[in-house]
Amino acid sequence: MSPRRNRPRGGEKPTERASDPVGRYGGFGSSESWQGEEWSVRHVAGASAAGKRYRCPGCDQEISSGMPHVVAWPEHGGVDDRRHWHKACWNAKDRRTSKVQRSRNAPRY
Repeated sequence: MSPRRNRPRGGEKPTERASDPVGRYGGFGSSESWQGEEWSVRHVAGASAAGKRYRCPGCDQEISSGMPHVVAWPEHGGVDDRRHWHKACWNAKDRRTSKVQRSRNAPRY
């Protein structure tokens, strides 16, 4: 019996694997169409936002500090138009209702 091969077969080098171009949550951006306008979308790791709190407009829940999430804003909007979404909420934005009701005791930030 011959020993097991630990190197990949073919011309592929171990460092040239097909994965995200910048890493799993490396801050890569893209453009998506939603509600009749173009949106800039950036996936962020959340590690640089230590201590900051954001409220997801999709589910109206807080995004905990350090959690990977999505930042989206209209392409013709400014810095004040950026919104931080849970990744699942951004992916489900077309299936959600437009008005999410808060409970009485929920904070309004």
